[in-house]
Amino acid sequence: MEVKERIEALRKNMKKEGVFAYYIPTSDDHGSEYIHDHYKVREFFTGFTGSAGVLLVTEKEALLWVDGRYFIQAEAETDGSLIKIMKTGLPGVPGIYGYIRDNFPKKAKLGFDGRVVDIDTARKLKKALPSGKIVYKKDLSEGIFERKPLPATKIRVLPEDVSGESSIDRIAKLREEIKKAGCDAIFLSALDEIAYLFNIRADDIEYNPVALAYAYISQDKAYIFLRDTSTLTGYAASIIKDYRETEDFLKSDVIDGLVMADPNSLNYTYYRLIRKKADIKLMRSPVVMMKAVKNPVEIGRIKDIYYWDSLQLTRFIRYILTTENKETEMSASDILHEYRRKIPEFRDLSFETIMAYKENAAIIHYSPSHEHEREIAREGMLMVDSGGQYEGGTTDVTRTIVMGEISDEEKQAFTDVAVSMLRLRDARFPKGVTGVNLDILARERMWRRGMDFRHGTGHGVGYMLNVHEGPQAVRTGYTSDQVPLAPGMLISDEPGIYLEGKFGIRTEDILLVEEDRKTFDGTFLKFYDLTQVPIDDRGMDYTYMEPYDIRLYEEYQRNVYESLSKKMTEDEKKWLYEYTGLKRIEEGEKEHG
Repeated sequence: MEVKERIEALRKNMKKEGVFAYYIPTSDDHGSEYIHDHYKVREFFTGFTGSAGVLLVTEKEALLWVDGRYFIQAEAETDGSLIKIMKTGLPGVPGIYGYIRDNFPKKAKLGFDGRVVDIDTARKLKKALPSGKIVYKKDLSEGIFERKPLPATKIRVLPEDVSGESSIDRIAKLREEIKKAGCDAIFLSALDEIAYLFNIRADDIEYNPVALAYAYISQDKAYIFLRDTSTLTGYAASIIKDYRETEDFLKSDVIDGLVMADPNSLNYTYYRLIRKKADIKLMRSPVVMMKAVKNPVEIGRIKDIYYWDSLQLTRFIRYILTTENKETEMSASDILHEYRRKIPEFRDLSFETIMAYKENAAIIHYSPSHEHEREIAREGMLMVDSGGQYEGGTTDVTRTIVMGEISDEEKQAFTDVAVSMLRLRDARFPKGVTGVNLDILARERMWRRGMDFRHGTGHGVGYMLNVHEGPQAVRTGYTSDQVPLAPGMLISDEPGIYLEGKFGIRTEDILLVEEDRKTFDGTFLKFYDLTQVPIDDRGMDYTYMEPYDIRLYEEYQRNVYESLSKKMTEDEKKWLYEYTGLKRIEEGEKEHG
């Protein structure tokens, strides 16, 4: 069945239900960023494979909203005569709520599957509708989209020497937060929160070591609902229930009093069920902040894992620059995977590797495939954004590798990106500052040249969990969910420049927030750089750098060399000495006395 036929079949179901339009997000029953194939309805109806996007099908139109990461990819993967790409944030492009408000007939109904739409989104959709009428109890893709079975991978329990804290202690802390909020219980939907709270991991979602689960925590009971119930019998003084019992449980008399729930992860269907039995207080789950601040055991393991991950990525860079084999984007991805496999703690990738050569790197979330092999030659640049899931941490790192001759334009862009990363990395700031306050450090240089990048500068990173986590972020524009950066938080630092049809450059390190010093003006914080991967010196041009930038760059390269060379062979050290530019730098120092 082609995309056109799928959309027409959906419209027939819409007509039967009396809805003018149908809303399809990229989500699951838990508000997850990355989803199992069971939930890939939006991809089925559009052909667009990106990890974010919203489809709105009306009687005559099919509109796909995507953010700047996916502008090029969405246009390439969809049929322009069937799917209209709505590029979020560009002038003249309405947001989905504005579009609904201004274009829907007064009596029009909007349909969506209430299980995959969170409360906050459902409310905004209802408010935008001129009629205010929503239909949420039916999945109108049923009979068209053939869902794959839900997974039930084996659950594993993290020992305390890995987690740094018992599940019993974490649940006790959560109960204190429930009490402070004046609530009687909390219903949890977010998979990474439940994994963190119960110290469990599984493989139900690719790249994300989580289990499909729900949890209900009161002051005297802790219920967890799982697909695999065989592992945790009697675990952490919890009541283990089958995942399929969740809906009946929410209809039971156990649900009582004032229940806390997070509007960004609780789906609308379950929200309505809880409301029939209890009052609800909608607020950010306390678990979000609990897991965002890593404990000393987690931090120690993270530092160790990032070292080995950085070492193996650096070895891959050496390989791709020195091999006589003709590698493609896909074969290079497979080879990098094998380098990470050599680390004993390695379990899986943390996301699909972005191995993007030349103009492909302008597609911000480009992923290579065996169907579209692109050979890597000795010219231009190769952007590698990758990471791993380890027993002891989750990694994420991006480097752009100079494969051969590059233009002056490419060299200036490469230098701009590296300098922007280093300036944010070097920040010192008072306690209470958010990522919004710091974002200009990574963009100001580009803004002066009338350039920008259409993605956030920094996201949080989980501990053996999702590679993207909040609430901390470095980005442009204040939002109500911003929180101050705090010691123990991880944040990415990843500015970029992307010129469609030409090249893309991104340099990314992961930073740990830690205390710098205390003065009469208060407590000041700084970043500890977990990433130890060299920047390609052949892409740097000092004529585009200020003395401060040159100092930061040379210190960075020297630190990387001194750290990684301890575990390298003599041949590897010789190569790294030249690749970091230290040979050039130190010979230049000798020349100038």
